[in-house]
Amino acid sequence: MTRAPKAHRSNALPPGAWWIWALGLGIAASRTTNPLLLALLIAVAGYVVAARRTDAPWARSYTAFVKLGIAVLGIRLAFAVFLGSPIPGTHLLVTLPELPLPHWAQGIRVGGRVTAEGLLFALYDGLKLATLLICVGAANALANPARLLKSLPGALYEAGVAVVVALTFAPNLIADGRRLRAARRLRGRPDRGLRGLLHVGLPVLEGALERSVALAAAMDARGYGRTAEVPPAVRRTTTVLTLGGLLGVCAGTYGVLTAEGGTYGLPVLLAGVAAALGGLWLGGRRSVRTRYRPDVWGVRAWLVAGSGVAVAAGLIVSAAYDASALSPDVLPLTAPALPLWPATAILLGLLPAFVAPTPDSREPSTPKDPS
Repeated sequence: MTRAPKAHRSNALPPGAWWIWALGLGIAASRTTNPLLLALLIAVAGYVVAARRTDAPWARSYTAFVKLGIAVLGIRLAFAVFLGSPIPGTHLLVTLPELPLPHWAQGIRVGGRVTAEGLLFALYDGLKLATLLICVGAANALANPARLLKSLPGALYEAGVAVVVALTFAPNLIADGRRLRAARRLRGRPDRGLRGLLHVGLPVLEGALERSVALAAAMDARGYGRTAEVPPAVRRTTTVLTLGGLLGVCAGTYGVLTAEGGTYGLPVLLAGVAAALGGLWLGGRRSVRTRYRPDVWGVRAWLVAGSGVAVAAGLIVSAAYDASALSPDVLPLTAPALPLWPATAILLGLLPAFVAPTPDSREPSTPKDPS
């Protein structure tokens, strides 16, 4: 009764559930610079991806996001070493030759003293950015972008098509690169270095162009871009509700995140969300399209999405009550501690690894047309 079933078309989780879960982990990562909590978030995201991703091309993009996060962390540390850090420190690691700069560049230095406090501050900051990228990579690896497009409101369909095409470009590019490198190795030709890159890059770009032409032809044949006639009053009402709702969401979010707007932030945010949803509903009347086999949100989908929301809520509440545990100081230089309740909240993000349907290894590895 409680074991996760095998995934098939009727019980596969909606992509929106995976994105809500991943965004919840990302929001939690944005609330802390504690390296132990960030490492726990990375471990949770990696475990769920390893347990529930399929063999589809978009599922292979997680490794690329991990490498991108490592690169961001390395660049952040390099900036702290060669361009200095705003954090003063007393534990000197090394003194680099300093480049003299003109007087108008005061506050900027190249080289000079590298302290342990400044390097540790850069490590915390870069690790937070890397964790955010890994959370986004987890959503890309678990959510089918073509099915995500079907779940969008009609008013966002055109924009959603552009986003889906952009999201599928990188995984398909990685898959083509791996296929061509394997083919060159089988023929005994070099696949590394500048020469291998030049021989692999042109076929990869050619394949991307062919897919773009085929996608455009498929979208044109299916009537992409058709709109229905709506009264002018409805169009004006849609514009007012959408713009007013977005402004309300921005103002309400600012109020929620700042101490001065604690009284008006939440009501303005809720009013903005309601107005924006009304505008999207009215705007959807212009889009003439139907949904074939729409995704159904079952109990498992709500559990997956709720686990991400619980992780984000747990870190937000913990930051309000004990901000020092989530943002450890580097002055003085001390080892960070692992707070119990935030770590317990992060472990709730492991729930999808046990309740989400188990992927079928026989799932086809070719992506469907996002149109």
